[in-house]
Amino acid sequence: MEDYLNNPIVQGYIKSNHFGVLLDMDFEIIGPGEVAYSMTISKKHLATPVAAHGGSISALMDGTMGVAALSKVFLDGKVVSTLEMKISFVSPAFLDDVLTGSANILKSGKRILFAEGKIVNQKNQLVAVATATFNAYPAKKAGF
Repeated sequence: MEDYLNNPIVQGYIKSNHFGVLLDMDFEIIGPGEVAYSMTISKKHLATPVAAHGGSISALMDGTMGVAALSKVFLDGKVVSTLEMKISFVSPAFLDDVLTGSANILKSGKRILFAEGKIVNQKNQLVAVATATFNAYPAKKAGF
């Protein structure tokens, strides 16, 4: 399988995604339009003494689906931005849970991509499901 991580646009994303670093998120591109993104719930992700804030789970989901969309368009010199996202929280995530997001692109056109994603914990229990729409545009406009 091609080494997607060495692409200059993907490298630019990795270097400039300070928010992902802040939340300790890490990803792997499996193939065009398919990605796995992970995050271990630590104190900085909590909303209560034991449960993760929905915002941190949403950030993981947005990153997961966003990189899935990016993986479909970066070879064309494009990046993506999120236009909309709908997320449903199915069960809570707790301190020390290892969350893994997976996503795939259901439909892609010249500019608009539609994705679905899910997040599971280390026991493969469903934590969240989501759909999102992304806009693809030239990487130069984003500073890459």
